[in-house]
Amino acid sequence: MAHLLHCLISFSRLFYVTKRQSDSAPLTHRWLGFSAVSSLQALKDRLAPIADLQRVMRILSWDQQTMMPAAGAGHRAEQMGTLQLLAHQLFIADETGRLLDEATREAESLDPDSDDACLIRVVRRDYDKAVRVPPELRAEMARAAAEARPVWVKARADSDFQAFLPVLERNVELRFRYIECFDHVDEPYDILLDDFEPQTSTAEVREIFDELKAQLAPLIAELRNDDVDESFMHGDFSTEKQEALDNSVVELFGMRPDSWRLDPTVHPFASGAGVDDIRITTNYDPTTMKSLFSTMHEYGHGLYSHQLPRELGRLPTGAPCSLGIHESQSRLWENLVGRSLPFWRFFYPRVQETFPTLLGSVELERFFAAINKVQPSLIRVKADEVTYGMHVILRFELEQDIVNRRLALRDLPEAWNAKMSEYLGLDVPDDANGVLQDTHWAAGMMGYFPTYLLGTVMSVQIWEHASDDIDDLEEQIERGEFAALREWLGERVHRYGRKFSPQETLRRATGSTIDAKPYLSYLNSKYRAGIIA
Repeated sequence: MAHLLHCLISFSRLFYVTKRQSDSAPLTHRWLGFSAVSSLQALKDRLAPIADLQRVMRILSWDQQTMMPAAGAGHRAEQMGTLQLLAHQLFIADETGRLLDEATREAESLDPDSDDACLIRVVRRDYDKAVRVPPELRAEMARAAAEARPVWVKARADSDFQAFLPVLERNVELRFRYIECFDHVDEPYDILLDDFEPQTSTAEVREIFDELKAQLAPLIAELRNDDVDESFMHGDFSTEKQEALDNSVVELFGMRPDSWRLDPTVHPFASGAGVDDIRITTNYDPTTMKSLFSTMHEYGHGLYSHQLPRELGRLPTGAPCSLGIHESQSRLWENLVGRSLPFWRFFYPRVQETFPTLLGSVELERFFAAINKVQPSLIRVKADEVTYGMHVILRFELEQDIVNRRLALRDLPEAWNAKMSEYLGLDVPDDANGVLQDTHWAAGMMGYFPTYLLGTVMSVQIWEHASDDIDDLEEQIERGEFAALREWLGERVHRYGRKFSPQETLRRATGSTIDAKPYLSYLNSKYRAGIIA
């Protein structure tokens, strides 16, 4: 790792030395001695190593959450800070702005939907936002997130919010400083939200969530069913057998065999360093088999990354569109596929073979009812489809209160517990099952949570159109065949990468922008119409 950082720093020094020697020459000419190239190509050449630095940071983050010795957190924080500093400095340099201006003029006659026209549009938006942020602040934010994670892991294990509070305060203070880099915004939270769901305002999210909240609250009260037997879902579900089962479901859903891996972690996530390097993680509890649903969720993320446009891989337009679109893919595989009856008609015998003592005599109908049981629970990632939205709305509201300085961080557990009682009727027994359950605030990802519910809403819209276009989709799933669905998602969603805004990407896939009504209709149809016993 030290050798890697040495090479990167040497690369950065070489870049700036070469830049000073011939500041006006195109980038490819300066680095390689070739004849001058277009400003557009020079811009692409400049963006590619920045993408490489960002990918290295993703791998370092994955390593910290899966493999790295706990004592290495301090070293990792410095490494992340250094890489973030280098990437940000390279991107906001005057040279990038000059090339961007020239490339914009070169591309005036291009089709607005072309790869190059979209690239210039995306880079212009990113650049105009990035130049407002000092590189030192970016580096400090990266260091703080890396340092906070091991503190959060221990605090969660000990159920001790006070131990986590100092690093949380630092992360939030850095977000306040970040927000102050911008002016002329309707709401401070818009700045944070835009990092995860570009061109989406807090007001727009609030409008969607208010509609959902009004419908979900009575639906939860009506559909809650404590009588559904799920006793057989608790027992000796060995981690080793779960690992084998989880790997088998990824193999079944489909991804190139030599392009992915699955590892355990505290809080499941998916990452990687390109379309051929997909890192899926999950979390195992030897008393339940719920890791399977986390794995299906993270598979959806992984497949999206796997099917991004290869030819744009080292450019901003080759990245995922947004976290909302990303979550639409994970929630689609977790719920629309993974909690569907056609899927379990195929896959349940395999589960019974894996856990014959616990599930061998349990009929499919009882198992299906258990995994779709509507019952308020403390943990978001284990929530059923109907109650899940309230978990996200709770976090969205708390984050707004924090950002608008209406809620002191020391009072966060109390505010969390009050909303859990109000929205889901639950008493939170401790911080581990409450305010400390998610990794996002430790990672500095304030503004991410809304994308889970936005993605869930969009997943139904996307699923409905996939079902319309693939005549026998349910029959294929019941046969354990997923190629047609993968290909449809690749063609209608994944291939666009980040060329278009989230809503334009959704419109191209479904013909409409985000709409909560199909999602609410889906919940009513599945749960109220008696599909779930």
